[in-house]
Amino acid sequence: MQLVINILIGLVALIHIYILWFEMFAWTTKGPKVFRNFPKDLFEKTTSLAANQGLYNGFLAAGLIWTFFIQNAEWSDNVALFFLACIAVAGIYGTFTADKKIFFVQTLPAIITISLILVF
Repeated sequence: MQLVINILIGLVALIHIYILWFEMFAWTTKGPKVFRNFPKDLFEKTTSLAANQGLYNGFLAAGLIWTFFIQNAEWSDNVALFFLACIAVAGIYGTFTADKKIFFVQTLPAIITISLILVF
């Protein structure tokens, strides 16, 4: 089961690396296609704000990747739980304030991974 948990942690980290890229480098090109309910003129005006959000997503990914290098299993689980909880909370907030899709892309994978770590 640890292999499945590690794969899920890696998947969540990859999602957040993608979000980093998307928000920091493709906000004005891909943003209007992803967030269709936002006014198109909003993306150019919010480039620096999106890049800042992208940077934070990179920190979340880095925290999850860090867990693969921690030798103590309990410590590794605790660090993973912390970063996954941060992702889940941010995803819930984003679901209510930005787009409902965020729940399925960000929150649900984090919650599933948290659940597996706590059960196994």
